[in-house]
Amino acid sequence: MTKRIRTTPRRIQASYEGAGQGRRAQGWDAPEAALNAVSIPALPTLRRRSRAAVRNDPYAYSAIDRRVSSLIGTGITPRASIKDKAIRTALNQLWEDWTPESDADGLTDFYGQQAVIARMVEEDGECFVRLRKRRSEDGLAVPLQLQILPAEFVPHDRNFTTRRGNIVRAGIEFGPTGQRVAFWMWKSNPGDFRAAGSTYNQLHRIPADQVLHIFEPLQGGQLRGIPRLAPVLLRLKSLDSYDDAVLFRQEVSNLFAAFITKPRGDGPPVLDPQTGQPLQDDRDGIPMVGLEPGTVQELLEGEDIEFSDPPDAGNTYVEFMRQQLQAIAVGVGLTRELLTGDMDGISDRVLRVMLNEFRRRIEQLQFAVYVHQLCRPVRAAWLDAAWLSGAISLPNYEERRREFLRTRWVPQGWAYMHPVQDVQSKLLEIAGGLASRSEHTLRQGYDAELIDQENADDKAREKELGLNYTTAIAAPTGGKEDEQ
Repeated sequence: MTKRIRTTPRRIQASYEGAGQGRRAQGWDAPEAALNAVSIPALPTLRRRSRAAVRNDPYAYSAIDRRVSSLIGTGITPRASIKDKAIRTALNQLWEDWTPESDADGLTDFYGQQAVIARMVEEDGECFVRLRKRRSEDGLAVPLQLQILPAEFVPHDRNFTTRRGNIVRAGIEFGPTGQRVAFWMWKSNPGDFRAAGSTYNQLHRIPADQVLHIFEPLQGGQLRGIPRLAPVLLRLKSLDSYDDAVLFRQEVSNLFAAFITKPRGDGPPVLDPQTGQPLQDDRDGIPMVGLEPGTVQELLEGEDIEFSDPPDAGNTYVEFMRQQLQAIAVGVGLTRELLTGDMDGISDRVLRVMLNEFRRRIEQLQFAVYVHQLCRPVRAAWLDAAWLSGAISLPNYEERRREFLRTRWVPQGWAYMHPVQDVQSKLLEIAGGLASRSEHTLRQGYDAELIDQENADDKAREKELGLNYTTAIAAPTGGKEDEQ
């Protein structure tokens, strides 16, 4: 008995134009491999080109720089949420004492490290942070420091099975249940040939509880991060070459040159009609005739003069660059105005809409990546080290650890678009019970308790010194002036 094979009708296969196999889709390369299989072999090239673009291309540098400043700003700061005010105050104070000492390299503080990490994640696609425990005699507020390591410290091409039976993929070791148990790291940066120990560089197994892997996951099961500029690297390179060619063409167009043609003949040496002296030759042996402003040059019989006519930049240059920069901005998650700084023809209402969409995306990354992958693990390791070293007294820590760890992370607040209107709208929300004053204060990156204490101190000092400042303002009335 012959088995009948049912085939899908061609008209059903072509229901989605994107799945068509016609002439327009013949050159469309869409591999079936998973993201890890496609991205990991390409990572070294993507990182090198991304770094080169940031070093040399102003638009690539602007894209990374603007995103880092928006993601981190002055820092994502913690606010302890435990109800005990004394413990909350002690935790906040100890954190402030430790923050300037957090960098194992001693170059910046914890919030500066956040900016460095964000820049590496945006430029390279990922970053590794080692939690370095220190001795009590080192004199730190809390015996813990953070060491930032570039992506190449964990080799992407190391895939093997350990003696324990654990699988290592792209330098990451996984346990029997699929959890990350260790990272295989080089002793020194393999790309820095002058670094100490680079001659005999070796791989070391670092337990996962000592390493933070920071990157934006784009797909479940993703192993390594992808540079932000990956979708636009080729476009950036082509646009830079085009812009450089136009720049060179403009340089040529500013050159004023004239060419004199004269018949060949025998006789005495040709003289300069201006000076009566023999013509001087340039380095190439070409006779030169000097020109001055307002010169009316009389040519000899049979001579003819022709001026150069180099091309200009063309009338499509501005629009072409504008369109290409728009595509690049979209590819890196920015608006063209933020990428280039060109606000020509943009009203404040349109700008507000664009910024609201941009800020929503930035806030998503702040909490899903940097708070979750960086800030929370660092806070947990810091709290453990603080309690174990005796830097802070926390009653029943082992039983109440989750309670002590409760922290609200607050990014730097966004600047007001319209300071008066924005503040008035917040006051209306607070008065109407739609939001609390503490909530609005936190959104601006400040602590309501600290502001209250500062206000109380200011009033006490005013009373002591006999000062009388008027700080109250009239509440918005909702009149025509407020609607403008």
